[in-house]
Amino acid sequence: MNKLKSDEIDALFEAILTLENTDECYKFFEDACTIKELRDIAQRFHVARLLRDGGNYQEINAKTGMSTATICRVNKCLNYGDGGYSTAIDRLKEKGKI
Repeated sequence: MNKLKSDEIDALFEAILTLENTDECYKFFEDACTIKELRDIAQRFHVARLLRDGGNYQEINAKTGMSTATICRVNKCLNYGDGGYSTAIDRLKEKGKI
């Protein structure tokens, strides 16, 4: 995470944390990202959820159309990353959102 840390990114994350609902998130991210960027991030998060639920690469590829290289990268983040995907997935499960 140290490679990523900067005042600008801190400010971005603080701004995101002020958003109060999904409608506000849609408005912010539609302004901040291209549709493709947002869909790519959403697909990666979906792949992370499928992997956490025990899906294998071939099943996930067939279900999502994501390349096995991307699935592998997401899996690497799940297993060896900073825990961001897992934290988000666990919190959504605690809230009954997934």
